[in-house]
Amino acid sequence: MKKAVPIFIIAICAIMMLVSSFNIKTIEASNGAEYNIERVTHRIEVTYNGYIFINNTVQISGQAPDGFLIGFPHKYGTYVLECIAYNSSHRFPVRLAMPLEGRAGFYAVRVDFPEDTPQVFNVVFILSKDLLIQSASTPSQFTLDFPAYPSLTKDVAVSNVSIVVQGAQYLSGTIDSFVYGTENLPAFTYSPANVTFSISDSQLQPLEIKELKREIKINELGEIEGSDAYYIINMGIRGITFVEIILPPNAFSPIARDQFGRLLPGSAWLDETTRRYKVSFASSLDSGRATRFTVVYNLPSQAYIKVQDGLNIFNLSSLFQKTNYYIEQKSVSFVLPEGARIHSSGDHSVVRNVFQEVLTINRAGISAVGNFLPSDSILQFEYEYNLLWSAFRPTLWIWSLAIVGCAVLALWKRPKAPISVAIPVATARFSPEHVKSFIDAYEERRKLIRDMESLESKVRKGKIPRRRYKVQKKTIETRLNALSRNLAELKEKMRVAGGQYVELMRQLEIAETEINEVEANIRSIEARHSRGELSLEAYRKLLADYQRRKEKAKTVIDGTILRFREQIH
Repeated sequence: MKKAVPIFIIAICAIMMLVSSFNIKTIEASNGAEYNIERVTHRIEVTYNGYIFINNTVQISGQAPDGFLIGFPHKYGTYVLECIAYNSSHRFPVRLAMPLEGRAGFYAVRVDFPEDTPQVFNVVFILSKDLLIQSASTPSQFTLDFPAYPSLTKDVAVSNVSIVVQGAQYLSGTIDSFVYGTENLPAFTYSPANVTFSISDSQLQPLEIKELKREIKINELGEIEGSDAYYIINMGIRGITFVEIILPPNAFSPIARDQFGRLLPGSAWLDETTRRYKVSFASSLDSGRATRFTVVYNLPSQAYIKVQDGLNIFNLSSLFQKTNYYIEQKSVSFVLPEGARIHSSGDHSVVRNVFQEVLTINRAGISAVGNFLPSDSILQFEYEYNLLWSAFRPTLWIWSLAIVGCAVLALWKRPKAPISVAIPVATARFSPEHVKSFIDAYEERRKLIRDMESLESKVRKGKIPRRRYKVQKKTIETRLNALSRNLAELKEKMRVAGGQYVELMRQLEIAETEINEVEANIRSIEARHSRGELSLEAYRKLLADYQRRKEKAKTVIDGTILRFREQIH
């Protein structure tokens, strides 16, 4: 009887352990079944420069207590450049290279939700362009390797898939078309796939956009000038003669220049509504070669700057829009007018010089989904500017000129030692033949200068070979040097002759000096405009003014030459 009691107790304990085990499994099963995946929209997009965006829009019911796992076959894991999870109002933290509940052969990420699980959210993978293979025999054909469906830990009621390649034509593949789908997609689906399509080079160009440096300059009048400097590498198997870029909203009057500051005349808008701009190269960019180019444009201040409580508020969200290409590194600098002070800048770096401040934003991996999501950073910054600062530079120049003028005047008033003057014994007679020789030499010199300008224009446009250009330039320079010496001797004879010849020579030299100064000023404003230091409106205004001065000086020269001709008869 005493031995039966322990046996009874042991039996009761065993029954309790079994019941407890059953309850634990029931709770675990209950926890695992707290949410269902109603729908997944699996969108595969090939960007203009050949990268792959996989956007999974997930719709669930219930709550995921330990985060959400999503992935694809493991072979695609090595191509992942970035993963972003977000919904309409938040960006969620993501942990990469996670196991898919211990299953082998998968690459997964885990999305952690700080609060309740959203019922609809997006998980975007950005994959390398190496998954897109260009045909060596037919460069217009490409084969894309991609996961046909996402890999999840639960069954999916409905899964819709679309492959988006603008302007592409389906040829073949493990799928039947660019659009397909299924119902009741099983958990842990393992589905590598491929598709081959044809497309024109204006719709797809395998490129690495290594860097984009955007500089936004705001002057003292509130005018905005922007410049986008690109550094790209052609990764296709054939040369390219142009690329397409996206300019900021409301940008106007764009001008494209190569890395040496030369204009790229074939560049033009493709679609102003979508801000697509075509940059044409002067020569073909071969496979594996890199180049740099810059596009300068203007922005309307009313679309980006508003005044509130005495502060100028620059709207960053109006400056950025989605791009159809992937950029490895992007920086944006805001150069404020002298005297402006930034009041709020978020966590962005600010460089403060003596009179000027520059705000800079640096980003890596800029794409169509990761440009500037709501939670990334502030979308505006505030700065204060007093219009009195617009007179700072002119005042500084006036004071400098006044100081220099006083110094020159002081030196001029200083007592001078007597200077002996040589008085010519006699003056040489200046005959009409000398006047005719002077006119002929001067007109020939003007013609040679025009020929030199035409030659320079032809070589810039590639109309003549470089070797021929050097030979012709040397010939013109030799003749110009000889004419310059001859003209110098004739001018000296005119001065000695005196009378009206001296006055005519003075008018001629003043007009020549004016033309030389105007041409130097034109070269200066062209360089300043290409560097972004001068707005397009100011450049055009100064250029028109200099052209008027040049034409006026040419008119004076023509009139002086005419009066010289009158002396022959």
